[in-house]
Amino acid sequence: MKKHSIGTLEESRLLQQRKRSFLRVIFSRSTIVVVLLLLNLAVLFMLATQLLQKLPLLLGSMAAFTAVALLIVVNGKQDASIKLAWAILIAVLPLPGTILYLFAQLDVGAKLSKKALAASISDSRAYLPASQEDTPLSGYLLHHGNAATYQNSQCKYYPVGEELFSDLLKALSSAEHFIFLEYFIIVPGYMWGEILKILHQKAKEGVEVRVMYDGTNAMINLPEDYPQQLEKLGIQCKVFSPVMPFLSTHYNNRDHRKILVVDGKVAFTGGINIQDRYINREQVLGHWKDTGIRVEGPAAHGLTLLFLQLWNADEKEPVYEPYVHMPAPVSGDGSVIPFGDTPTDTQQIGKQVYLDILNRAKKYVYIMTPYLILDNEMENALKFASERGVDVRIILPHIPDKVSAFALARGHYQTLIEAGVRIFEYTPGFVHAKVFLSDDICGVVGTINLDYRSLYHHYECGVYLYQNTALRQVAKDFEDTLSQSQEITLAQAKHFPWIYRIGAKLLKAFAPLM
Repeated sequence: MKKHSIGTLEESRLLQQRKRSFLRVIFSRSTIVVVLLLLNLAVLFMLATQLLQKLPLLLGSMAAFTAVALLIVVNGKQDASIKLAWAILIAVLPLPGTILYLFAQLDVGAKLSKKALAASISDSRAYLPASQEDTPLSGYLLHHGNAATYQNSQCKYYPVGEELFSDLLKALSSAEHFIFLEYFIIVPGYMWGEILKILHQKAKEGVEVRVMYDGTNAMINLPEDYPQQLEKLGIQCKVFSPVMPFLSTHYNNRDHRKILVVDGKVAFTGGINIQDRYINREQVLGHWKDTGIRVEGPAAHGLTLLFLQLWNADEKEPVYEPYVHMPAPVSGDGSVIPFGDTPTDTQQIGKQVYLDILNRAKKYVYIMTPYLILDNEMENALKFASERGVDVRIILPHIPDKVSAFALARGHYQTLIEAGVRIFEYTPGFVHAKVFLSDDICGVVGTINLDYRSLYHHYECGVYLYQNTALRQVAKDFEDTLSQSQEITLAQAKHFPWIYRIGAKLLKAFAPLM
């Protein structure tokens, strides 16, 4: 038997240790991770090699797809600024942007289809009175806006919501036949509570009461079964275009109108929704500066028709006749044209009314608006009016409700001020008024903001006044509001905080889609 020397045994032991160490290294987690990473890199390299061979085909296909999508956008019926916003989105994200654009063009998820709305508006033309085209806008509003011109009507302008609310309650209490309410926002509180008590009482007396509010309001401020709750009180209720997440394509097409009609004889509109902040019972943004108007006599007929157009759009058998009898004339001067605007046609009625006022002005144009998000056409009209010597003044909020909207508004300040437009911010709080006034001759009080939502996307309404004494009330209110506002200088506009300046530049391209 062969004997091993001590040296031989030691060499064998060292060899076994080296073998075990080698195996530990080979099968250690670190080695496995490194090997897997190398394999992953090899696979990626092989895939990249294959893709590189097909890259021209892939890039060509994507370019062709994007080009076709952009051609569809360019040939659409939207305003140029809206097309530009979609084009930028599609250029950055071709496939998602195109899908979103096509989805937005569909008539999906809306309670009221565009076809039904167009039919309802067309049907209501039969109830328009014969009217004289005696104002610069009469013909246009009659033929393209379905809006008649009324005389012998009395108008009262309200510089704050509290004053309108007081008269509104009196008008509701006098109702004998019907009450129509159409509001963008209804929020439970003191204001709605006082109105609802009268509506309930009137319904018990046999007065027909109808309430309609927008679907976004239903989603945010009221329970889903609120229409059923009102119906238990004898009040008919509809939710305009309820929002259905991921299904509705009509997020932007909201009913932004504020209309209240009593017996077809008296009607109210303006910026004032039904919420306590609108009458300063609560103050979250300082003093809430809002405006409204009451029309009495024949002109109330125009707002009655506007309400019925939307209410009847989903009715199998639309009924107009009991509600559209012409009210008796009352003492009033000048002309009054209640008008509406819808996103379902090719006319931007509200925008054209504002442009007409700017383009015809000789002395001044005074504007109050909560938002200033302008397309090129509106911005150029403001600048051109000022550059030809018209005194153009705009009052905006000093305390914003939306940072993005505030940044976009301030993004227009420098350009407008350089053209001579004077811009003021209402220092006590938030301006929600929507008012145009020009040359002591004409003006508008309504729901239409100077932003893309109101001018393109929303259902809106307003009252166009021509040579009407209510214009003097509007002028006095503007001067009073101006005295509580600070003028923004060119130096200030150039040195706003960087967040507003950069934010405005980033958001401007997509402002039409916001």
